[in-house]
Amino acid sequence: MTQAFKVAAIQMVSTPEVEQNFAAAARLVGQAAQQGAQLVLLPEYWPIMGMHERDKFAHAETDQAGRIQEFMAQLARERKLWLVGGTLPMAASDSKVLNTSLVYDPEGRRVARYDKIHLFSFARGEENYDEARTIEYGGEVKTFEAPFGRVGLSVCYDLRFPELYRAMGECALIVMPAAFTYTTGSAHWEILLRARAIENQCYVLASAQGGRHVNGRRTWGHSMLVDPWGEIVSVLPEGEGLVIGDIDPHRLQYVRESLPALRHRKL
Repeated sequence: MTQAFKVAAIQMVSTPEVEQNFAAAARLVGQAAQQGAQLVLLPEYWPIMGMHERDKFAHAETDQAGRIQEFMAQLARERKLWLVGGTLPMAASDSKVLNTSLVYDPEGRRVARYDKIHLFSFARGEENYDEARTIEYGGEVKTFEAPFGRVGLSVCYDLRFPELYRAMGECALIVMPAAFTYTTGSAHWEILLRARAIENQCYVLASAQGGRHVNGRRTWGHSMLVDPWGEIVSVLPEGEGLVIGDIDPHRLQYVRESLPALRHRKL
């Protein structure tokens, strides 16, 4: 592919009300489509940010059925775009769910599924998170083929594990739906995103939760598109909205030819 391909990352401040989150996602994806986006990324936990960590169990879906999946398939089909559906809870066991990212093509067909591999835990002062209490570990690295090249799937805490991205092979784009906390995001989010772009010489599209949630949690936001040289193409600090920019195959080729680090790998 020689032409640029326009991509967008949606930033939300999701609530415990699924229908409210549906409305926000539909509105923002619609805005991205109107601006020419051909691939749109939703953030982690976009359909539900509950008051308690177990609230997501009531909304967990099976592999091929559920209103969240139906909503995403219809949205992709109506807007005629590739939709990377952030994450939703998928049934795993009586005590845990999987944190799953699903991908839909412009016909509304599901083309990929990735279950989050690395589960976040953090304890400092009053902040205490441990996803493994309610979420089951995923186990497979996943990519899919888009019109502009291979896209690597990852979610939030995965960002801290560079070996995951090496296992994907050469990608044109890495997607990163997330709900980084304000504390960890302010310290590491931008640095990690730019590092993943630089070391893999590809674009990174990051879609975040960004604000103060009904449940009291504060997320960092700063959804962004980073190019293969590590330069930030577009960023949204906080609140609902979107970032948009191009996957430019000429830029990708230029960076890889001028500094052929991927060919210089020995391990």
